[in-house]
Parts: sequence; structure tokens; C-alpha cells
Amino acid sequence: MLRRLLLQASTDRRRRLFAPHSSSLFRLRSSSSSSTSHSQIETSTSVEHLEDSNQSPQPSSSISVDRSGLYNPPEHSHGPSSDSELVKHLKGIIKFRGGPISVAEYMEEVLTNPKAGFYINRDVFGAEGDFITSPEVSQMFGEMIGVWAMSLWEQMGRPNRVNLVELGPGRGTLMADLLRGASKFKNFTESLNVHMVECSPTLQKLQYGHLKCIDEDSSDVSVEKRTISTLSRTPVSWHATLEQVPAGLPTIIIAHEFFDALPVHQFQRASRGWCEKMIDVAEDSSFNFVLSPRPMPATLFLMKRCKWAAAEELAKVGQIEVCPKAMELTQTIANRISSDGGGALIIDYGLNGLVSDSLQAIRKHKFVDILDNPGTADLSAYVDFASIRHSAEEVSEDVSVHGPITQSQFLGSLGINFRFEALLENCKTDEQEESLMTGYWQLVGEGEAQFWEGPEEKTPIGMGTRYLAMAIVNKKQGIPVPFQ
Repeated sequence: MLRRLLLQASTDRRRRLFAPHSSSLFRLRSSSSSSTSHSQIETSTSVEHLEDSNQSPQPSSSISVDRSGLYNPPEHSHGPSSDSELVKHLKGIIKFRGGPISVAEYMEEVLTNPKAGFYINRDVFGAEGDFITSPEVSQMFGEMIGVWAMSLWEQMGRPNRVNLVELGPGRGTLMADLLRGASKFKNFTESLNVHMVECSPTLQKLQYGHLKCIDEDSSDVSVEKRTISTLSRTPVSWHATLEQVPAGLPTIIIAHEFFDALPVHQFQRASRGWCEKMIDVAEDSSFNFVLSPRPMPATLFLMKRCKWAAAEELAKVGQIEVCPKAMELTQTIANRISSDGGGALIIDYGLNGLVSDSLQAIRKHKFVDILDNPGTADLSAYVDFASIRHSAEEVSEDVSVHGPITQSQFLGSLGINFRFEALLENCKTDEQEESLMTGYWQLVGEGEAQFWEGPEEKTPIGMGTRYLAMAIVNKKQGIPVPFQ
């Protein structure tokens, strides 16, 4: 009897649910349009009564399904897509998120995506690459950096063991010139453990070659195989991040044109306040810029940066670039120097104040659109040296920050003029002399070289005032050269 009552209650409930006049009709709706018409699905429902086979069959019920709002996807095209793998990857991220991505995330994917990042699988430096850096211009640059490192080592009390770290070493040209120039100073080179912070396997191989490295086998199986640069008999190792470099030794860090490649967030002043610029996919499937409708996580770094700026400085700008990774890296450097001793040298193009809108793309030595064919051009932005100073001073009272000064002032104080004259006397051909003069001008000059008599499109442009140098050192060592 109890079972019969339960089955009857179930039947009554189904009748109420599926009755044609019920307000619980199934209606599926979507914001997308569809040409599919409304249809009726007829169905019958019956309940089997195990203990009362004489009960009359249940009446049929109908379900009304409104299909008018269902989304009908377009017919799939099996034709080849013109998008690169990186473009597909970026669009996939945006589609998965259901909205735009930050400029910083776009920049990071474009430059260091493991499969298609600009820096990962190619040699982008030098005359045949997309841009030329100071070490590629002249051997004098790496030699002067070696003079600075050796001077700091002297101020540190000539420790027997030192970590010499280069962030983003490119092809290894700077470090090769540094070690070659310092090879006569055995006490210095014998103290060095060189650490190259590089994430690109392609560039690691180039660095290995330019440093003329060999792998030394040890008869002791408990001792790991060492890689040695034959330029100065110095051990060399590679790491993906600065944090992987062993701590505990005094450390000299070189960061030349490294901070400019760190991803930046861009903010624009709007009627509702500061909004972050984002990258989305437009209707024509191209990338475009949009403004965030609400505050984003990086807004916290914008607020910190604005606190460091004067009111009159903020009033002059309608856009601000903020680089959280530069702030975090600076604090990592400052903490390492504070605990282990040593110093860091940062040379890059930038400003000693707020950076407004500097993000740029360079392909084959020419400026191109930032969103054009991502992964085929270098992206970089001006370095905010004031932000580096504040970040270092905020995290440790044991470090001091010096500069920035212009690259021309920095190299001139270290003696590049005397080195130039010595090399000029050794030139045996007009071509060698012209090459040396061109390199020298690019390092310390300002604007176009007046001595140039070659093709106008190849006129050397001086980087002497566009690039700035800053040092972060442990206070125990005093003021480093040439910032006294």
C-alpha cells in the first residue's frame, strides 16, 4: 500500500511538471541570433504501477522548446589560417579569458613564449639581427664595463671568490670583451665565477661559443663537470633566473639593456580615473587596444609609483607606464647585495622620472606597429630609473643608489677616450679607422656623427645621452666609480 502511494505521488508530480498549461515550459535562450524556428516536441509519459495493473494509462504530455535564441555557429572552414602560432596562442588566451589581456602579458608572450618568443629561437643581435647593442658596436664597451667591475672588486677588498652575473647577456659579446680585457689581471679573473642569466637555448649556445668555453672532465666522480671560458680560465654557468645564482658570495651584477625588455603595464587617464590599457581581438580578427572597465591588479603598482612622483609631475602626463617586474627584480638585487655584498650596474635607455608612452617595436632596425605580426619584432620600453631607485631604497637600508648619469659620462670617466686613442694608433687601414671612429661615436656621441662621409641612411647615431647608467651597491664599500 505504501509503495502504491509513493508511485501515485510521483505520477501527480510529473503531471504538474509536464502539463501543457504549466508555467515551467522549457525555454532556451541565447543573446546570439538564430533563424531556427520554434518547434513542438510531442512525447508520452507513463508510469508503471507494479501492484495495480488495472489503472488506466497516463495522458500524453507535450514539451515546448523555444529554439529561437539558440546560437548557430558559422560553418567551419578547413582552409589554412594566415595567423602564426603565436597569434593563435594570443587569441586563444583572450578567448579563454573571455576578455582582453594586459599589455604586459602580451609583451611577455611575444618576447619569451617558449615556442615562438622573439628572444627564444633566434639570434636577434648585431648587424644581421633586428637591432645593435653597445657591445656589438665596439669592444671598448665591454672593456670599460670590465674596468668598472674590477674597480668595485678593489673597493670590496679584493675577495678571493666573487659571483660575476650578467642579466640577459645577448650573444655573450659584453662578457667576452670583459674577460678578454681583464685577462692580464690574474688576481681579479681567478676570483670570478661567471653566471649568465639567460632563458633562450639558442642564445646560450651563442654565448658558449663567444666565451670560447670548454667542458672540463674531472677524475673525481663526486665533482661535477665544469664549463670554463678559455679567455681567462674562468668557470661559467647558466641560469634561467637571478634567484638560481648561488648566494653567499660577494656579487657583481651587470644589467645592460635588460630592464627595457621587462613587460610594462600601460595606464591612461580617463573620465573615471586611471584605466589600464588592454589588448583585445577586434571584429576583423586583428588586435586592438581597449581600456579596462574596472581596476586591475596592476593598479596597486600604479598607486605605488604615483606616491613616488611629485604632484606637478603627475599633472603633466595622460599616460603612465609601470613595470612591476622591474620593481621586483630591483628588490631581489638589493636584497642580494645587502646580504652578500657587491653591487649592480644598470645601463639602459630611459628616464629619471615617470615614463608616459614609450613602448616600441623594432624589426630589422626599423620601427613597426606594436600589434603587427607579434613575435617578429623586438618590444621594449623606456626604463624608469626613478622607480628603480625607490624600489632599492624601499627594501634595504644597507644599499645606496648612485646615478643615473649619461652613458657618455660613465664611459668617459672610466677612460674610454684613452682606449680609443690607443686603438686608433694601431689601425692599419682606413676601414679599421672608420669602424673604430663609428663605434666610438655611437657609444659616447649625441645625434648624428659630423665626420661621416658615407651613405646618409647609415650615418652613425650617438647613444651617449640617450642611455643612462645607475649603480646599486652595498654601503660598506663606499661610492663606486665613476659616481663620486
